[in-house]
Parts: sequence; C-alpha cells; structure tokens
Amino acid sequence: MHMRHVLNHLIQLQDLTLIREQEAFMGGDRLKELDASIAGLTEQLPPDIKLRFTKLQKKETVAVVPIARGVCSTCGLTLPISLVQSVRAEEKIHPCPNCTKILYYIDSPPRGVAKKTSRTAAPKIGIERFSAHELMIPRLQAKDRDSALLELASKMEEEEFVQHADKIVETAVRREAIISTCVDHGMAFPHARGVEGGGLTVALGISPKGIRFNPQEKLLTHIIFFIIIPTAANAFYLKLLAGLTETFIEDDARKKLCAEEHPEKLWRALKKLTRRTIK
Repeated sequence: MHMRHVLNHLIQLQDLTLIREQEAFMGGDRLKELDASIAGLTEQLPPDIKLRFTKLQKKETVAVVPIARGVCSTCGLTLPISLVQSVRAEEKIHPCPNCTKILYYIDSPPRGVAKKTSRTAAPKIGIERFSAHELMIPRLQAKDRDSALLELASKMEEEEFVQHADKIVETAVRREAIISTCVDHGMAFPHARGVEGGGLTVALGISPKGIRFNPQEKLLTHIIFFIIIPTAANAFYLKLLAGLTETFIEDDARKKLCAEEHPEKLWRALKKLTRRTIK
C-alpha cells in the first residue's frame, strides 16, 4: 500500500472512531455498523502501522494529526524543516518528536483565524466561548444540505472566524457521506475537524421550511449547528455537543430558537437557553 494511501486510510479510520465515540455518547443505534467498519479498516493496515496506530489510540482517539504552518497541531511543537519536508514527501510514517502522534501534511489546510479582542474585554462564558451573534442565521436561504453548509461556512469566513469556506464545506460533506449528522427532533450537527489556527467555533442556522439533511431519509432538519473543530479541541467538542443536545432535546427550547427572526435575538435566545448546560 502506497504511503499516501496508508495515511488517507488512517485518517478515514480515525474519523470513523471519532464518529463512533459521538454515536455512543448520544445513544445512537449505529454502533454495530461502525464497529464492523472500524474492524475491517484496521485489518487492512500494514502490521507495523496497525500496531503503532492502535497503541496511540489506546491513549487518545486522535492519533493522526496535521502539521499546521510547521507546528504539530496537537502539542504545538515547532517541527524541524527537514521533518516537515519528510512528512510532505510521504515516503514513510513520521511521529511528532514530542507527542509521538502520526503526522501528515496538507498543502492548503482550511485555517481558522481568531478575531481580535480587547485585552480589557470581559471573559467569555458559556456558548460565548464558541460562537457570536455574527454567526447566527435565523432564516437560511438554502434549500439543500450542501447549500446550507456553504451558507453557514461563508458567514464564518465573512466574519473572520475561518478561512477557505469552500474547503471547510468539502470536509463537512465528506464527513456526512460516512454517516449523517442529522438526529431526531429536526436537528443536525455537521462539523469539520482539523481546522487549525483558531478555536472551536459554532454557527447556527434555522431553516423554517426544513432541509433534507440526510438524502436517504424524508425527515426534515430545521436547526443546524455547524461546528469547526481544531484537532486539540476534540474533548471540548464532546462537552459542547452534550450541552447542545441536553438543551435542545426539549421541544420548547427548539421552538424558542425557531421563533426568532433576527440574528441578535437568536443569539440572545441561544445564550439564555444554554446557560445551564454549557459552562
């Protein structure tokens, strides 16, 4: 197996493992299907790489991480230029000298860009740590899943929370192709992992008419939380997901979100509703 294929294989396997973790967390009914896929992909790895990967995953789910501007995206170590070039050449597997995770290189990674904040600004709490009123779209214009993702990603780019909205959408669509992130009660939690350079970020879009987020189902999705996840923020993501799920499993909470027609009011509703569940 060519090393590029091995790395792509590892990334796909890791994605499946993260999806399984999320499914288990949310009480999903697709665990057996995911377990079978994970076992099958694992057995296809070369024995030495399989051993290294499984050892790393016993410590932490994220075992394969991208290089972001010459830095390991997990531990923050600035890597020697020679190592970066070797990783880019994809002739063999290279671990980070510090955290030992398997490194890979992407030519044009989608990058988050932190917005400037005043040093005297009050500390952010709750959902304010991950979102802002600028990222609220109370009336999505999109009629389908991919258009909705692009509308939300473009809003994040416009407000300077991320760059390369189109690449972020490509990442999210690839994730949706594995297993849809739409859940019961007309909600979906699409996300793009490995978007380095910024923090965990959430944009919220409301579709009054509803969108068929999963093309295989007739159910309509009305509430879409599009989440951007840097590699180092995976643990925070699960906590954020838990808070959003706990809040909006309640019918009354969902109705309050969908009733708002202005970004500022939608933002105030989101902050108020998640005050107890997202710390």
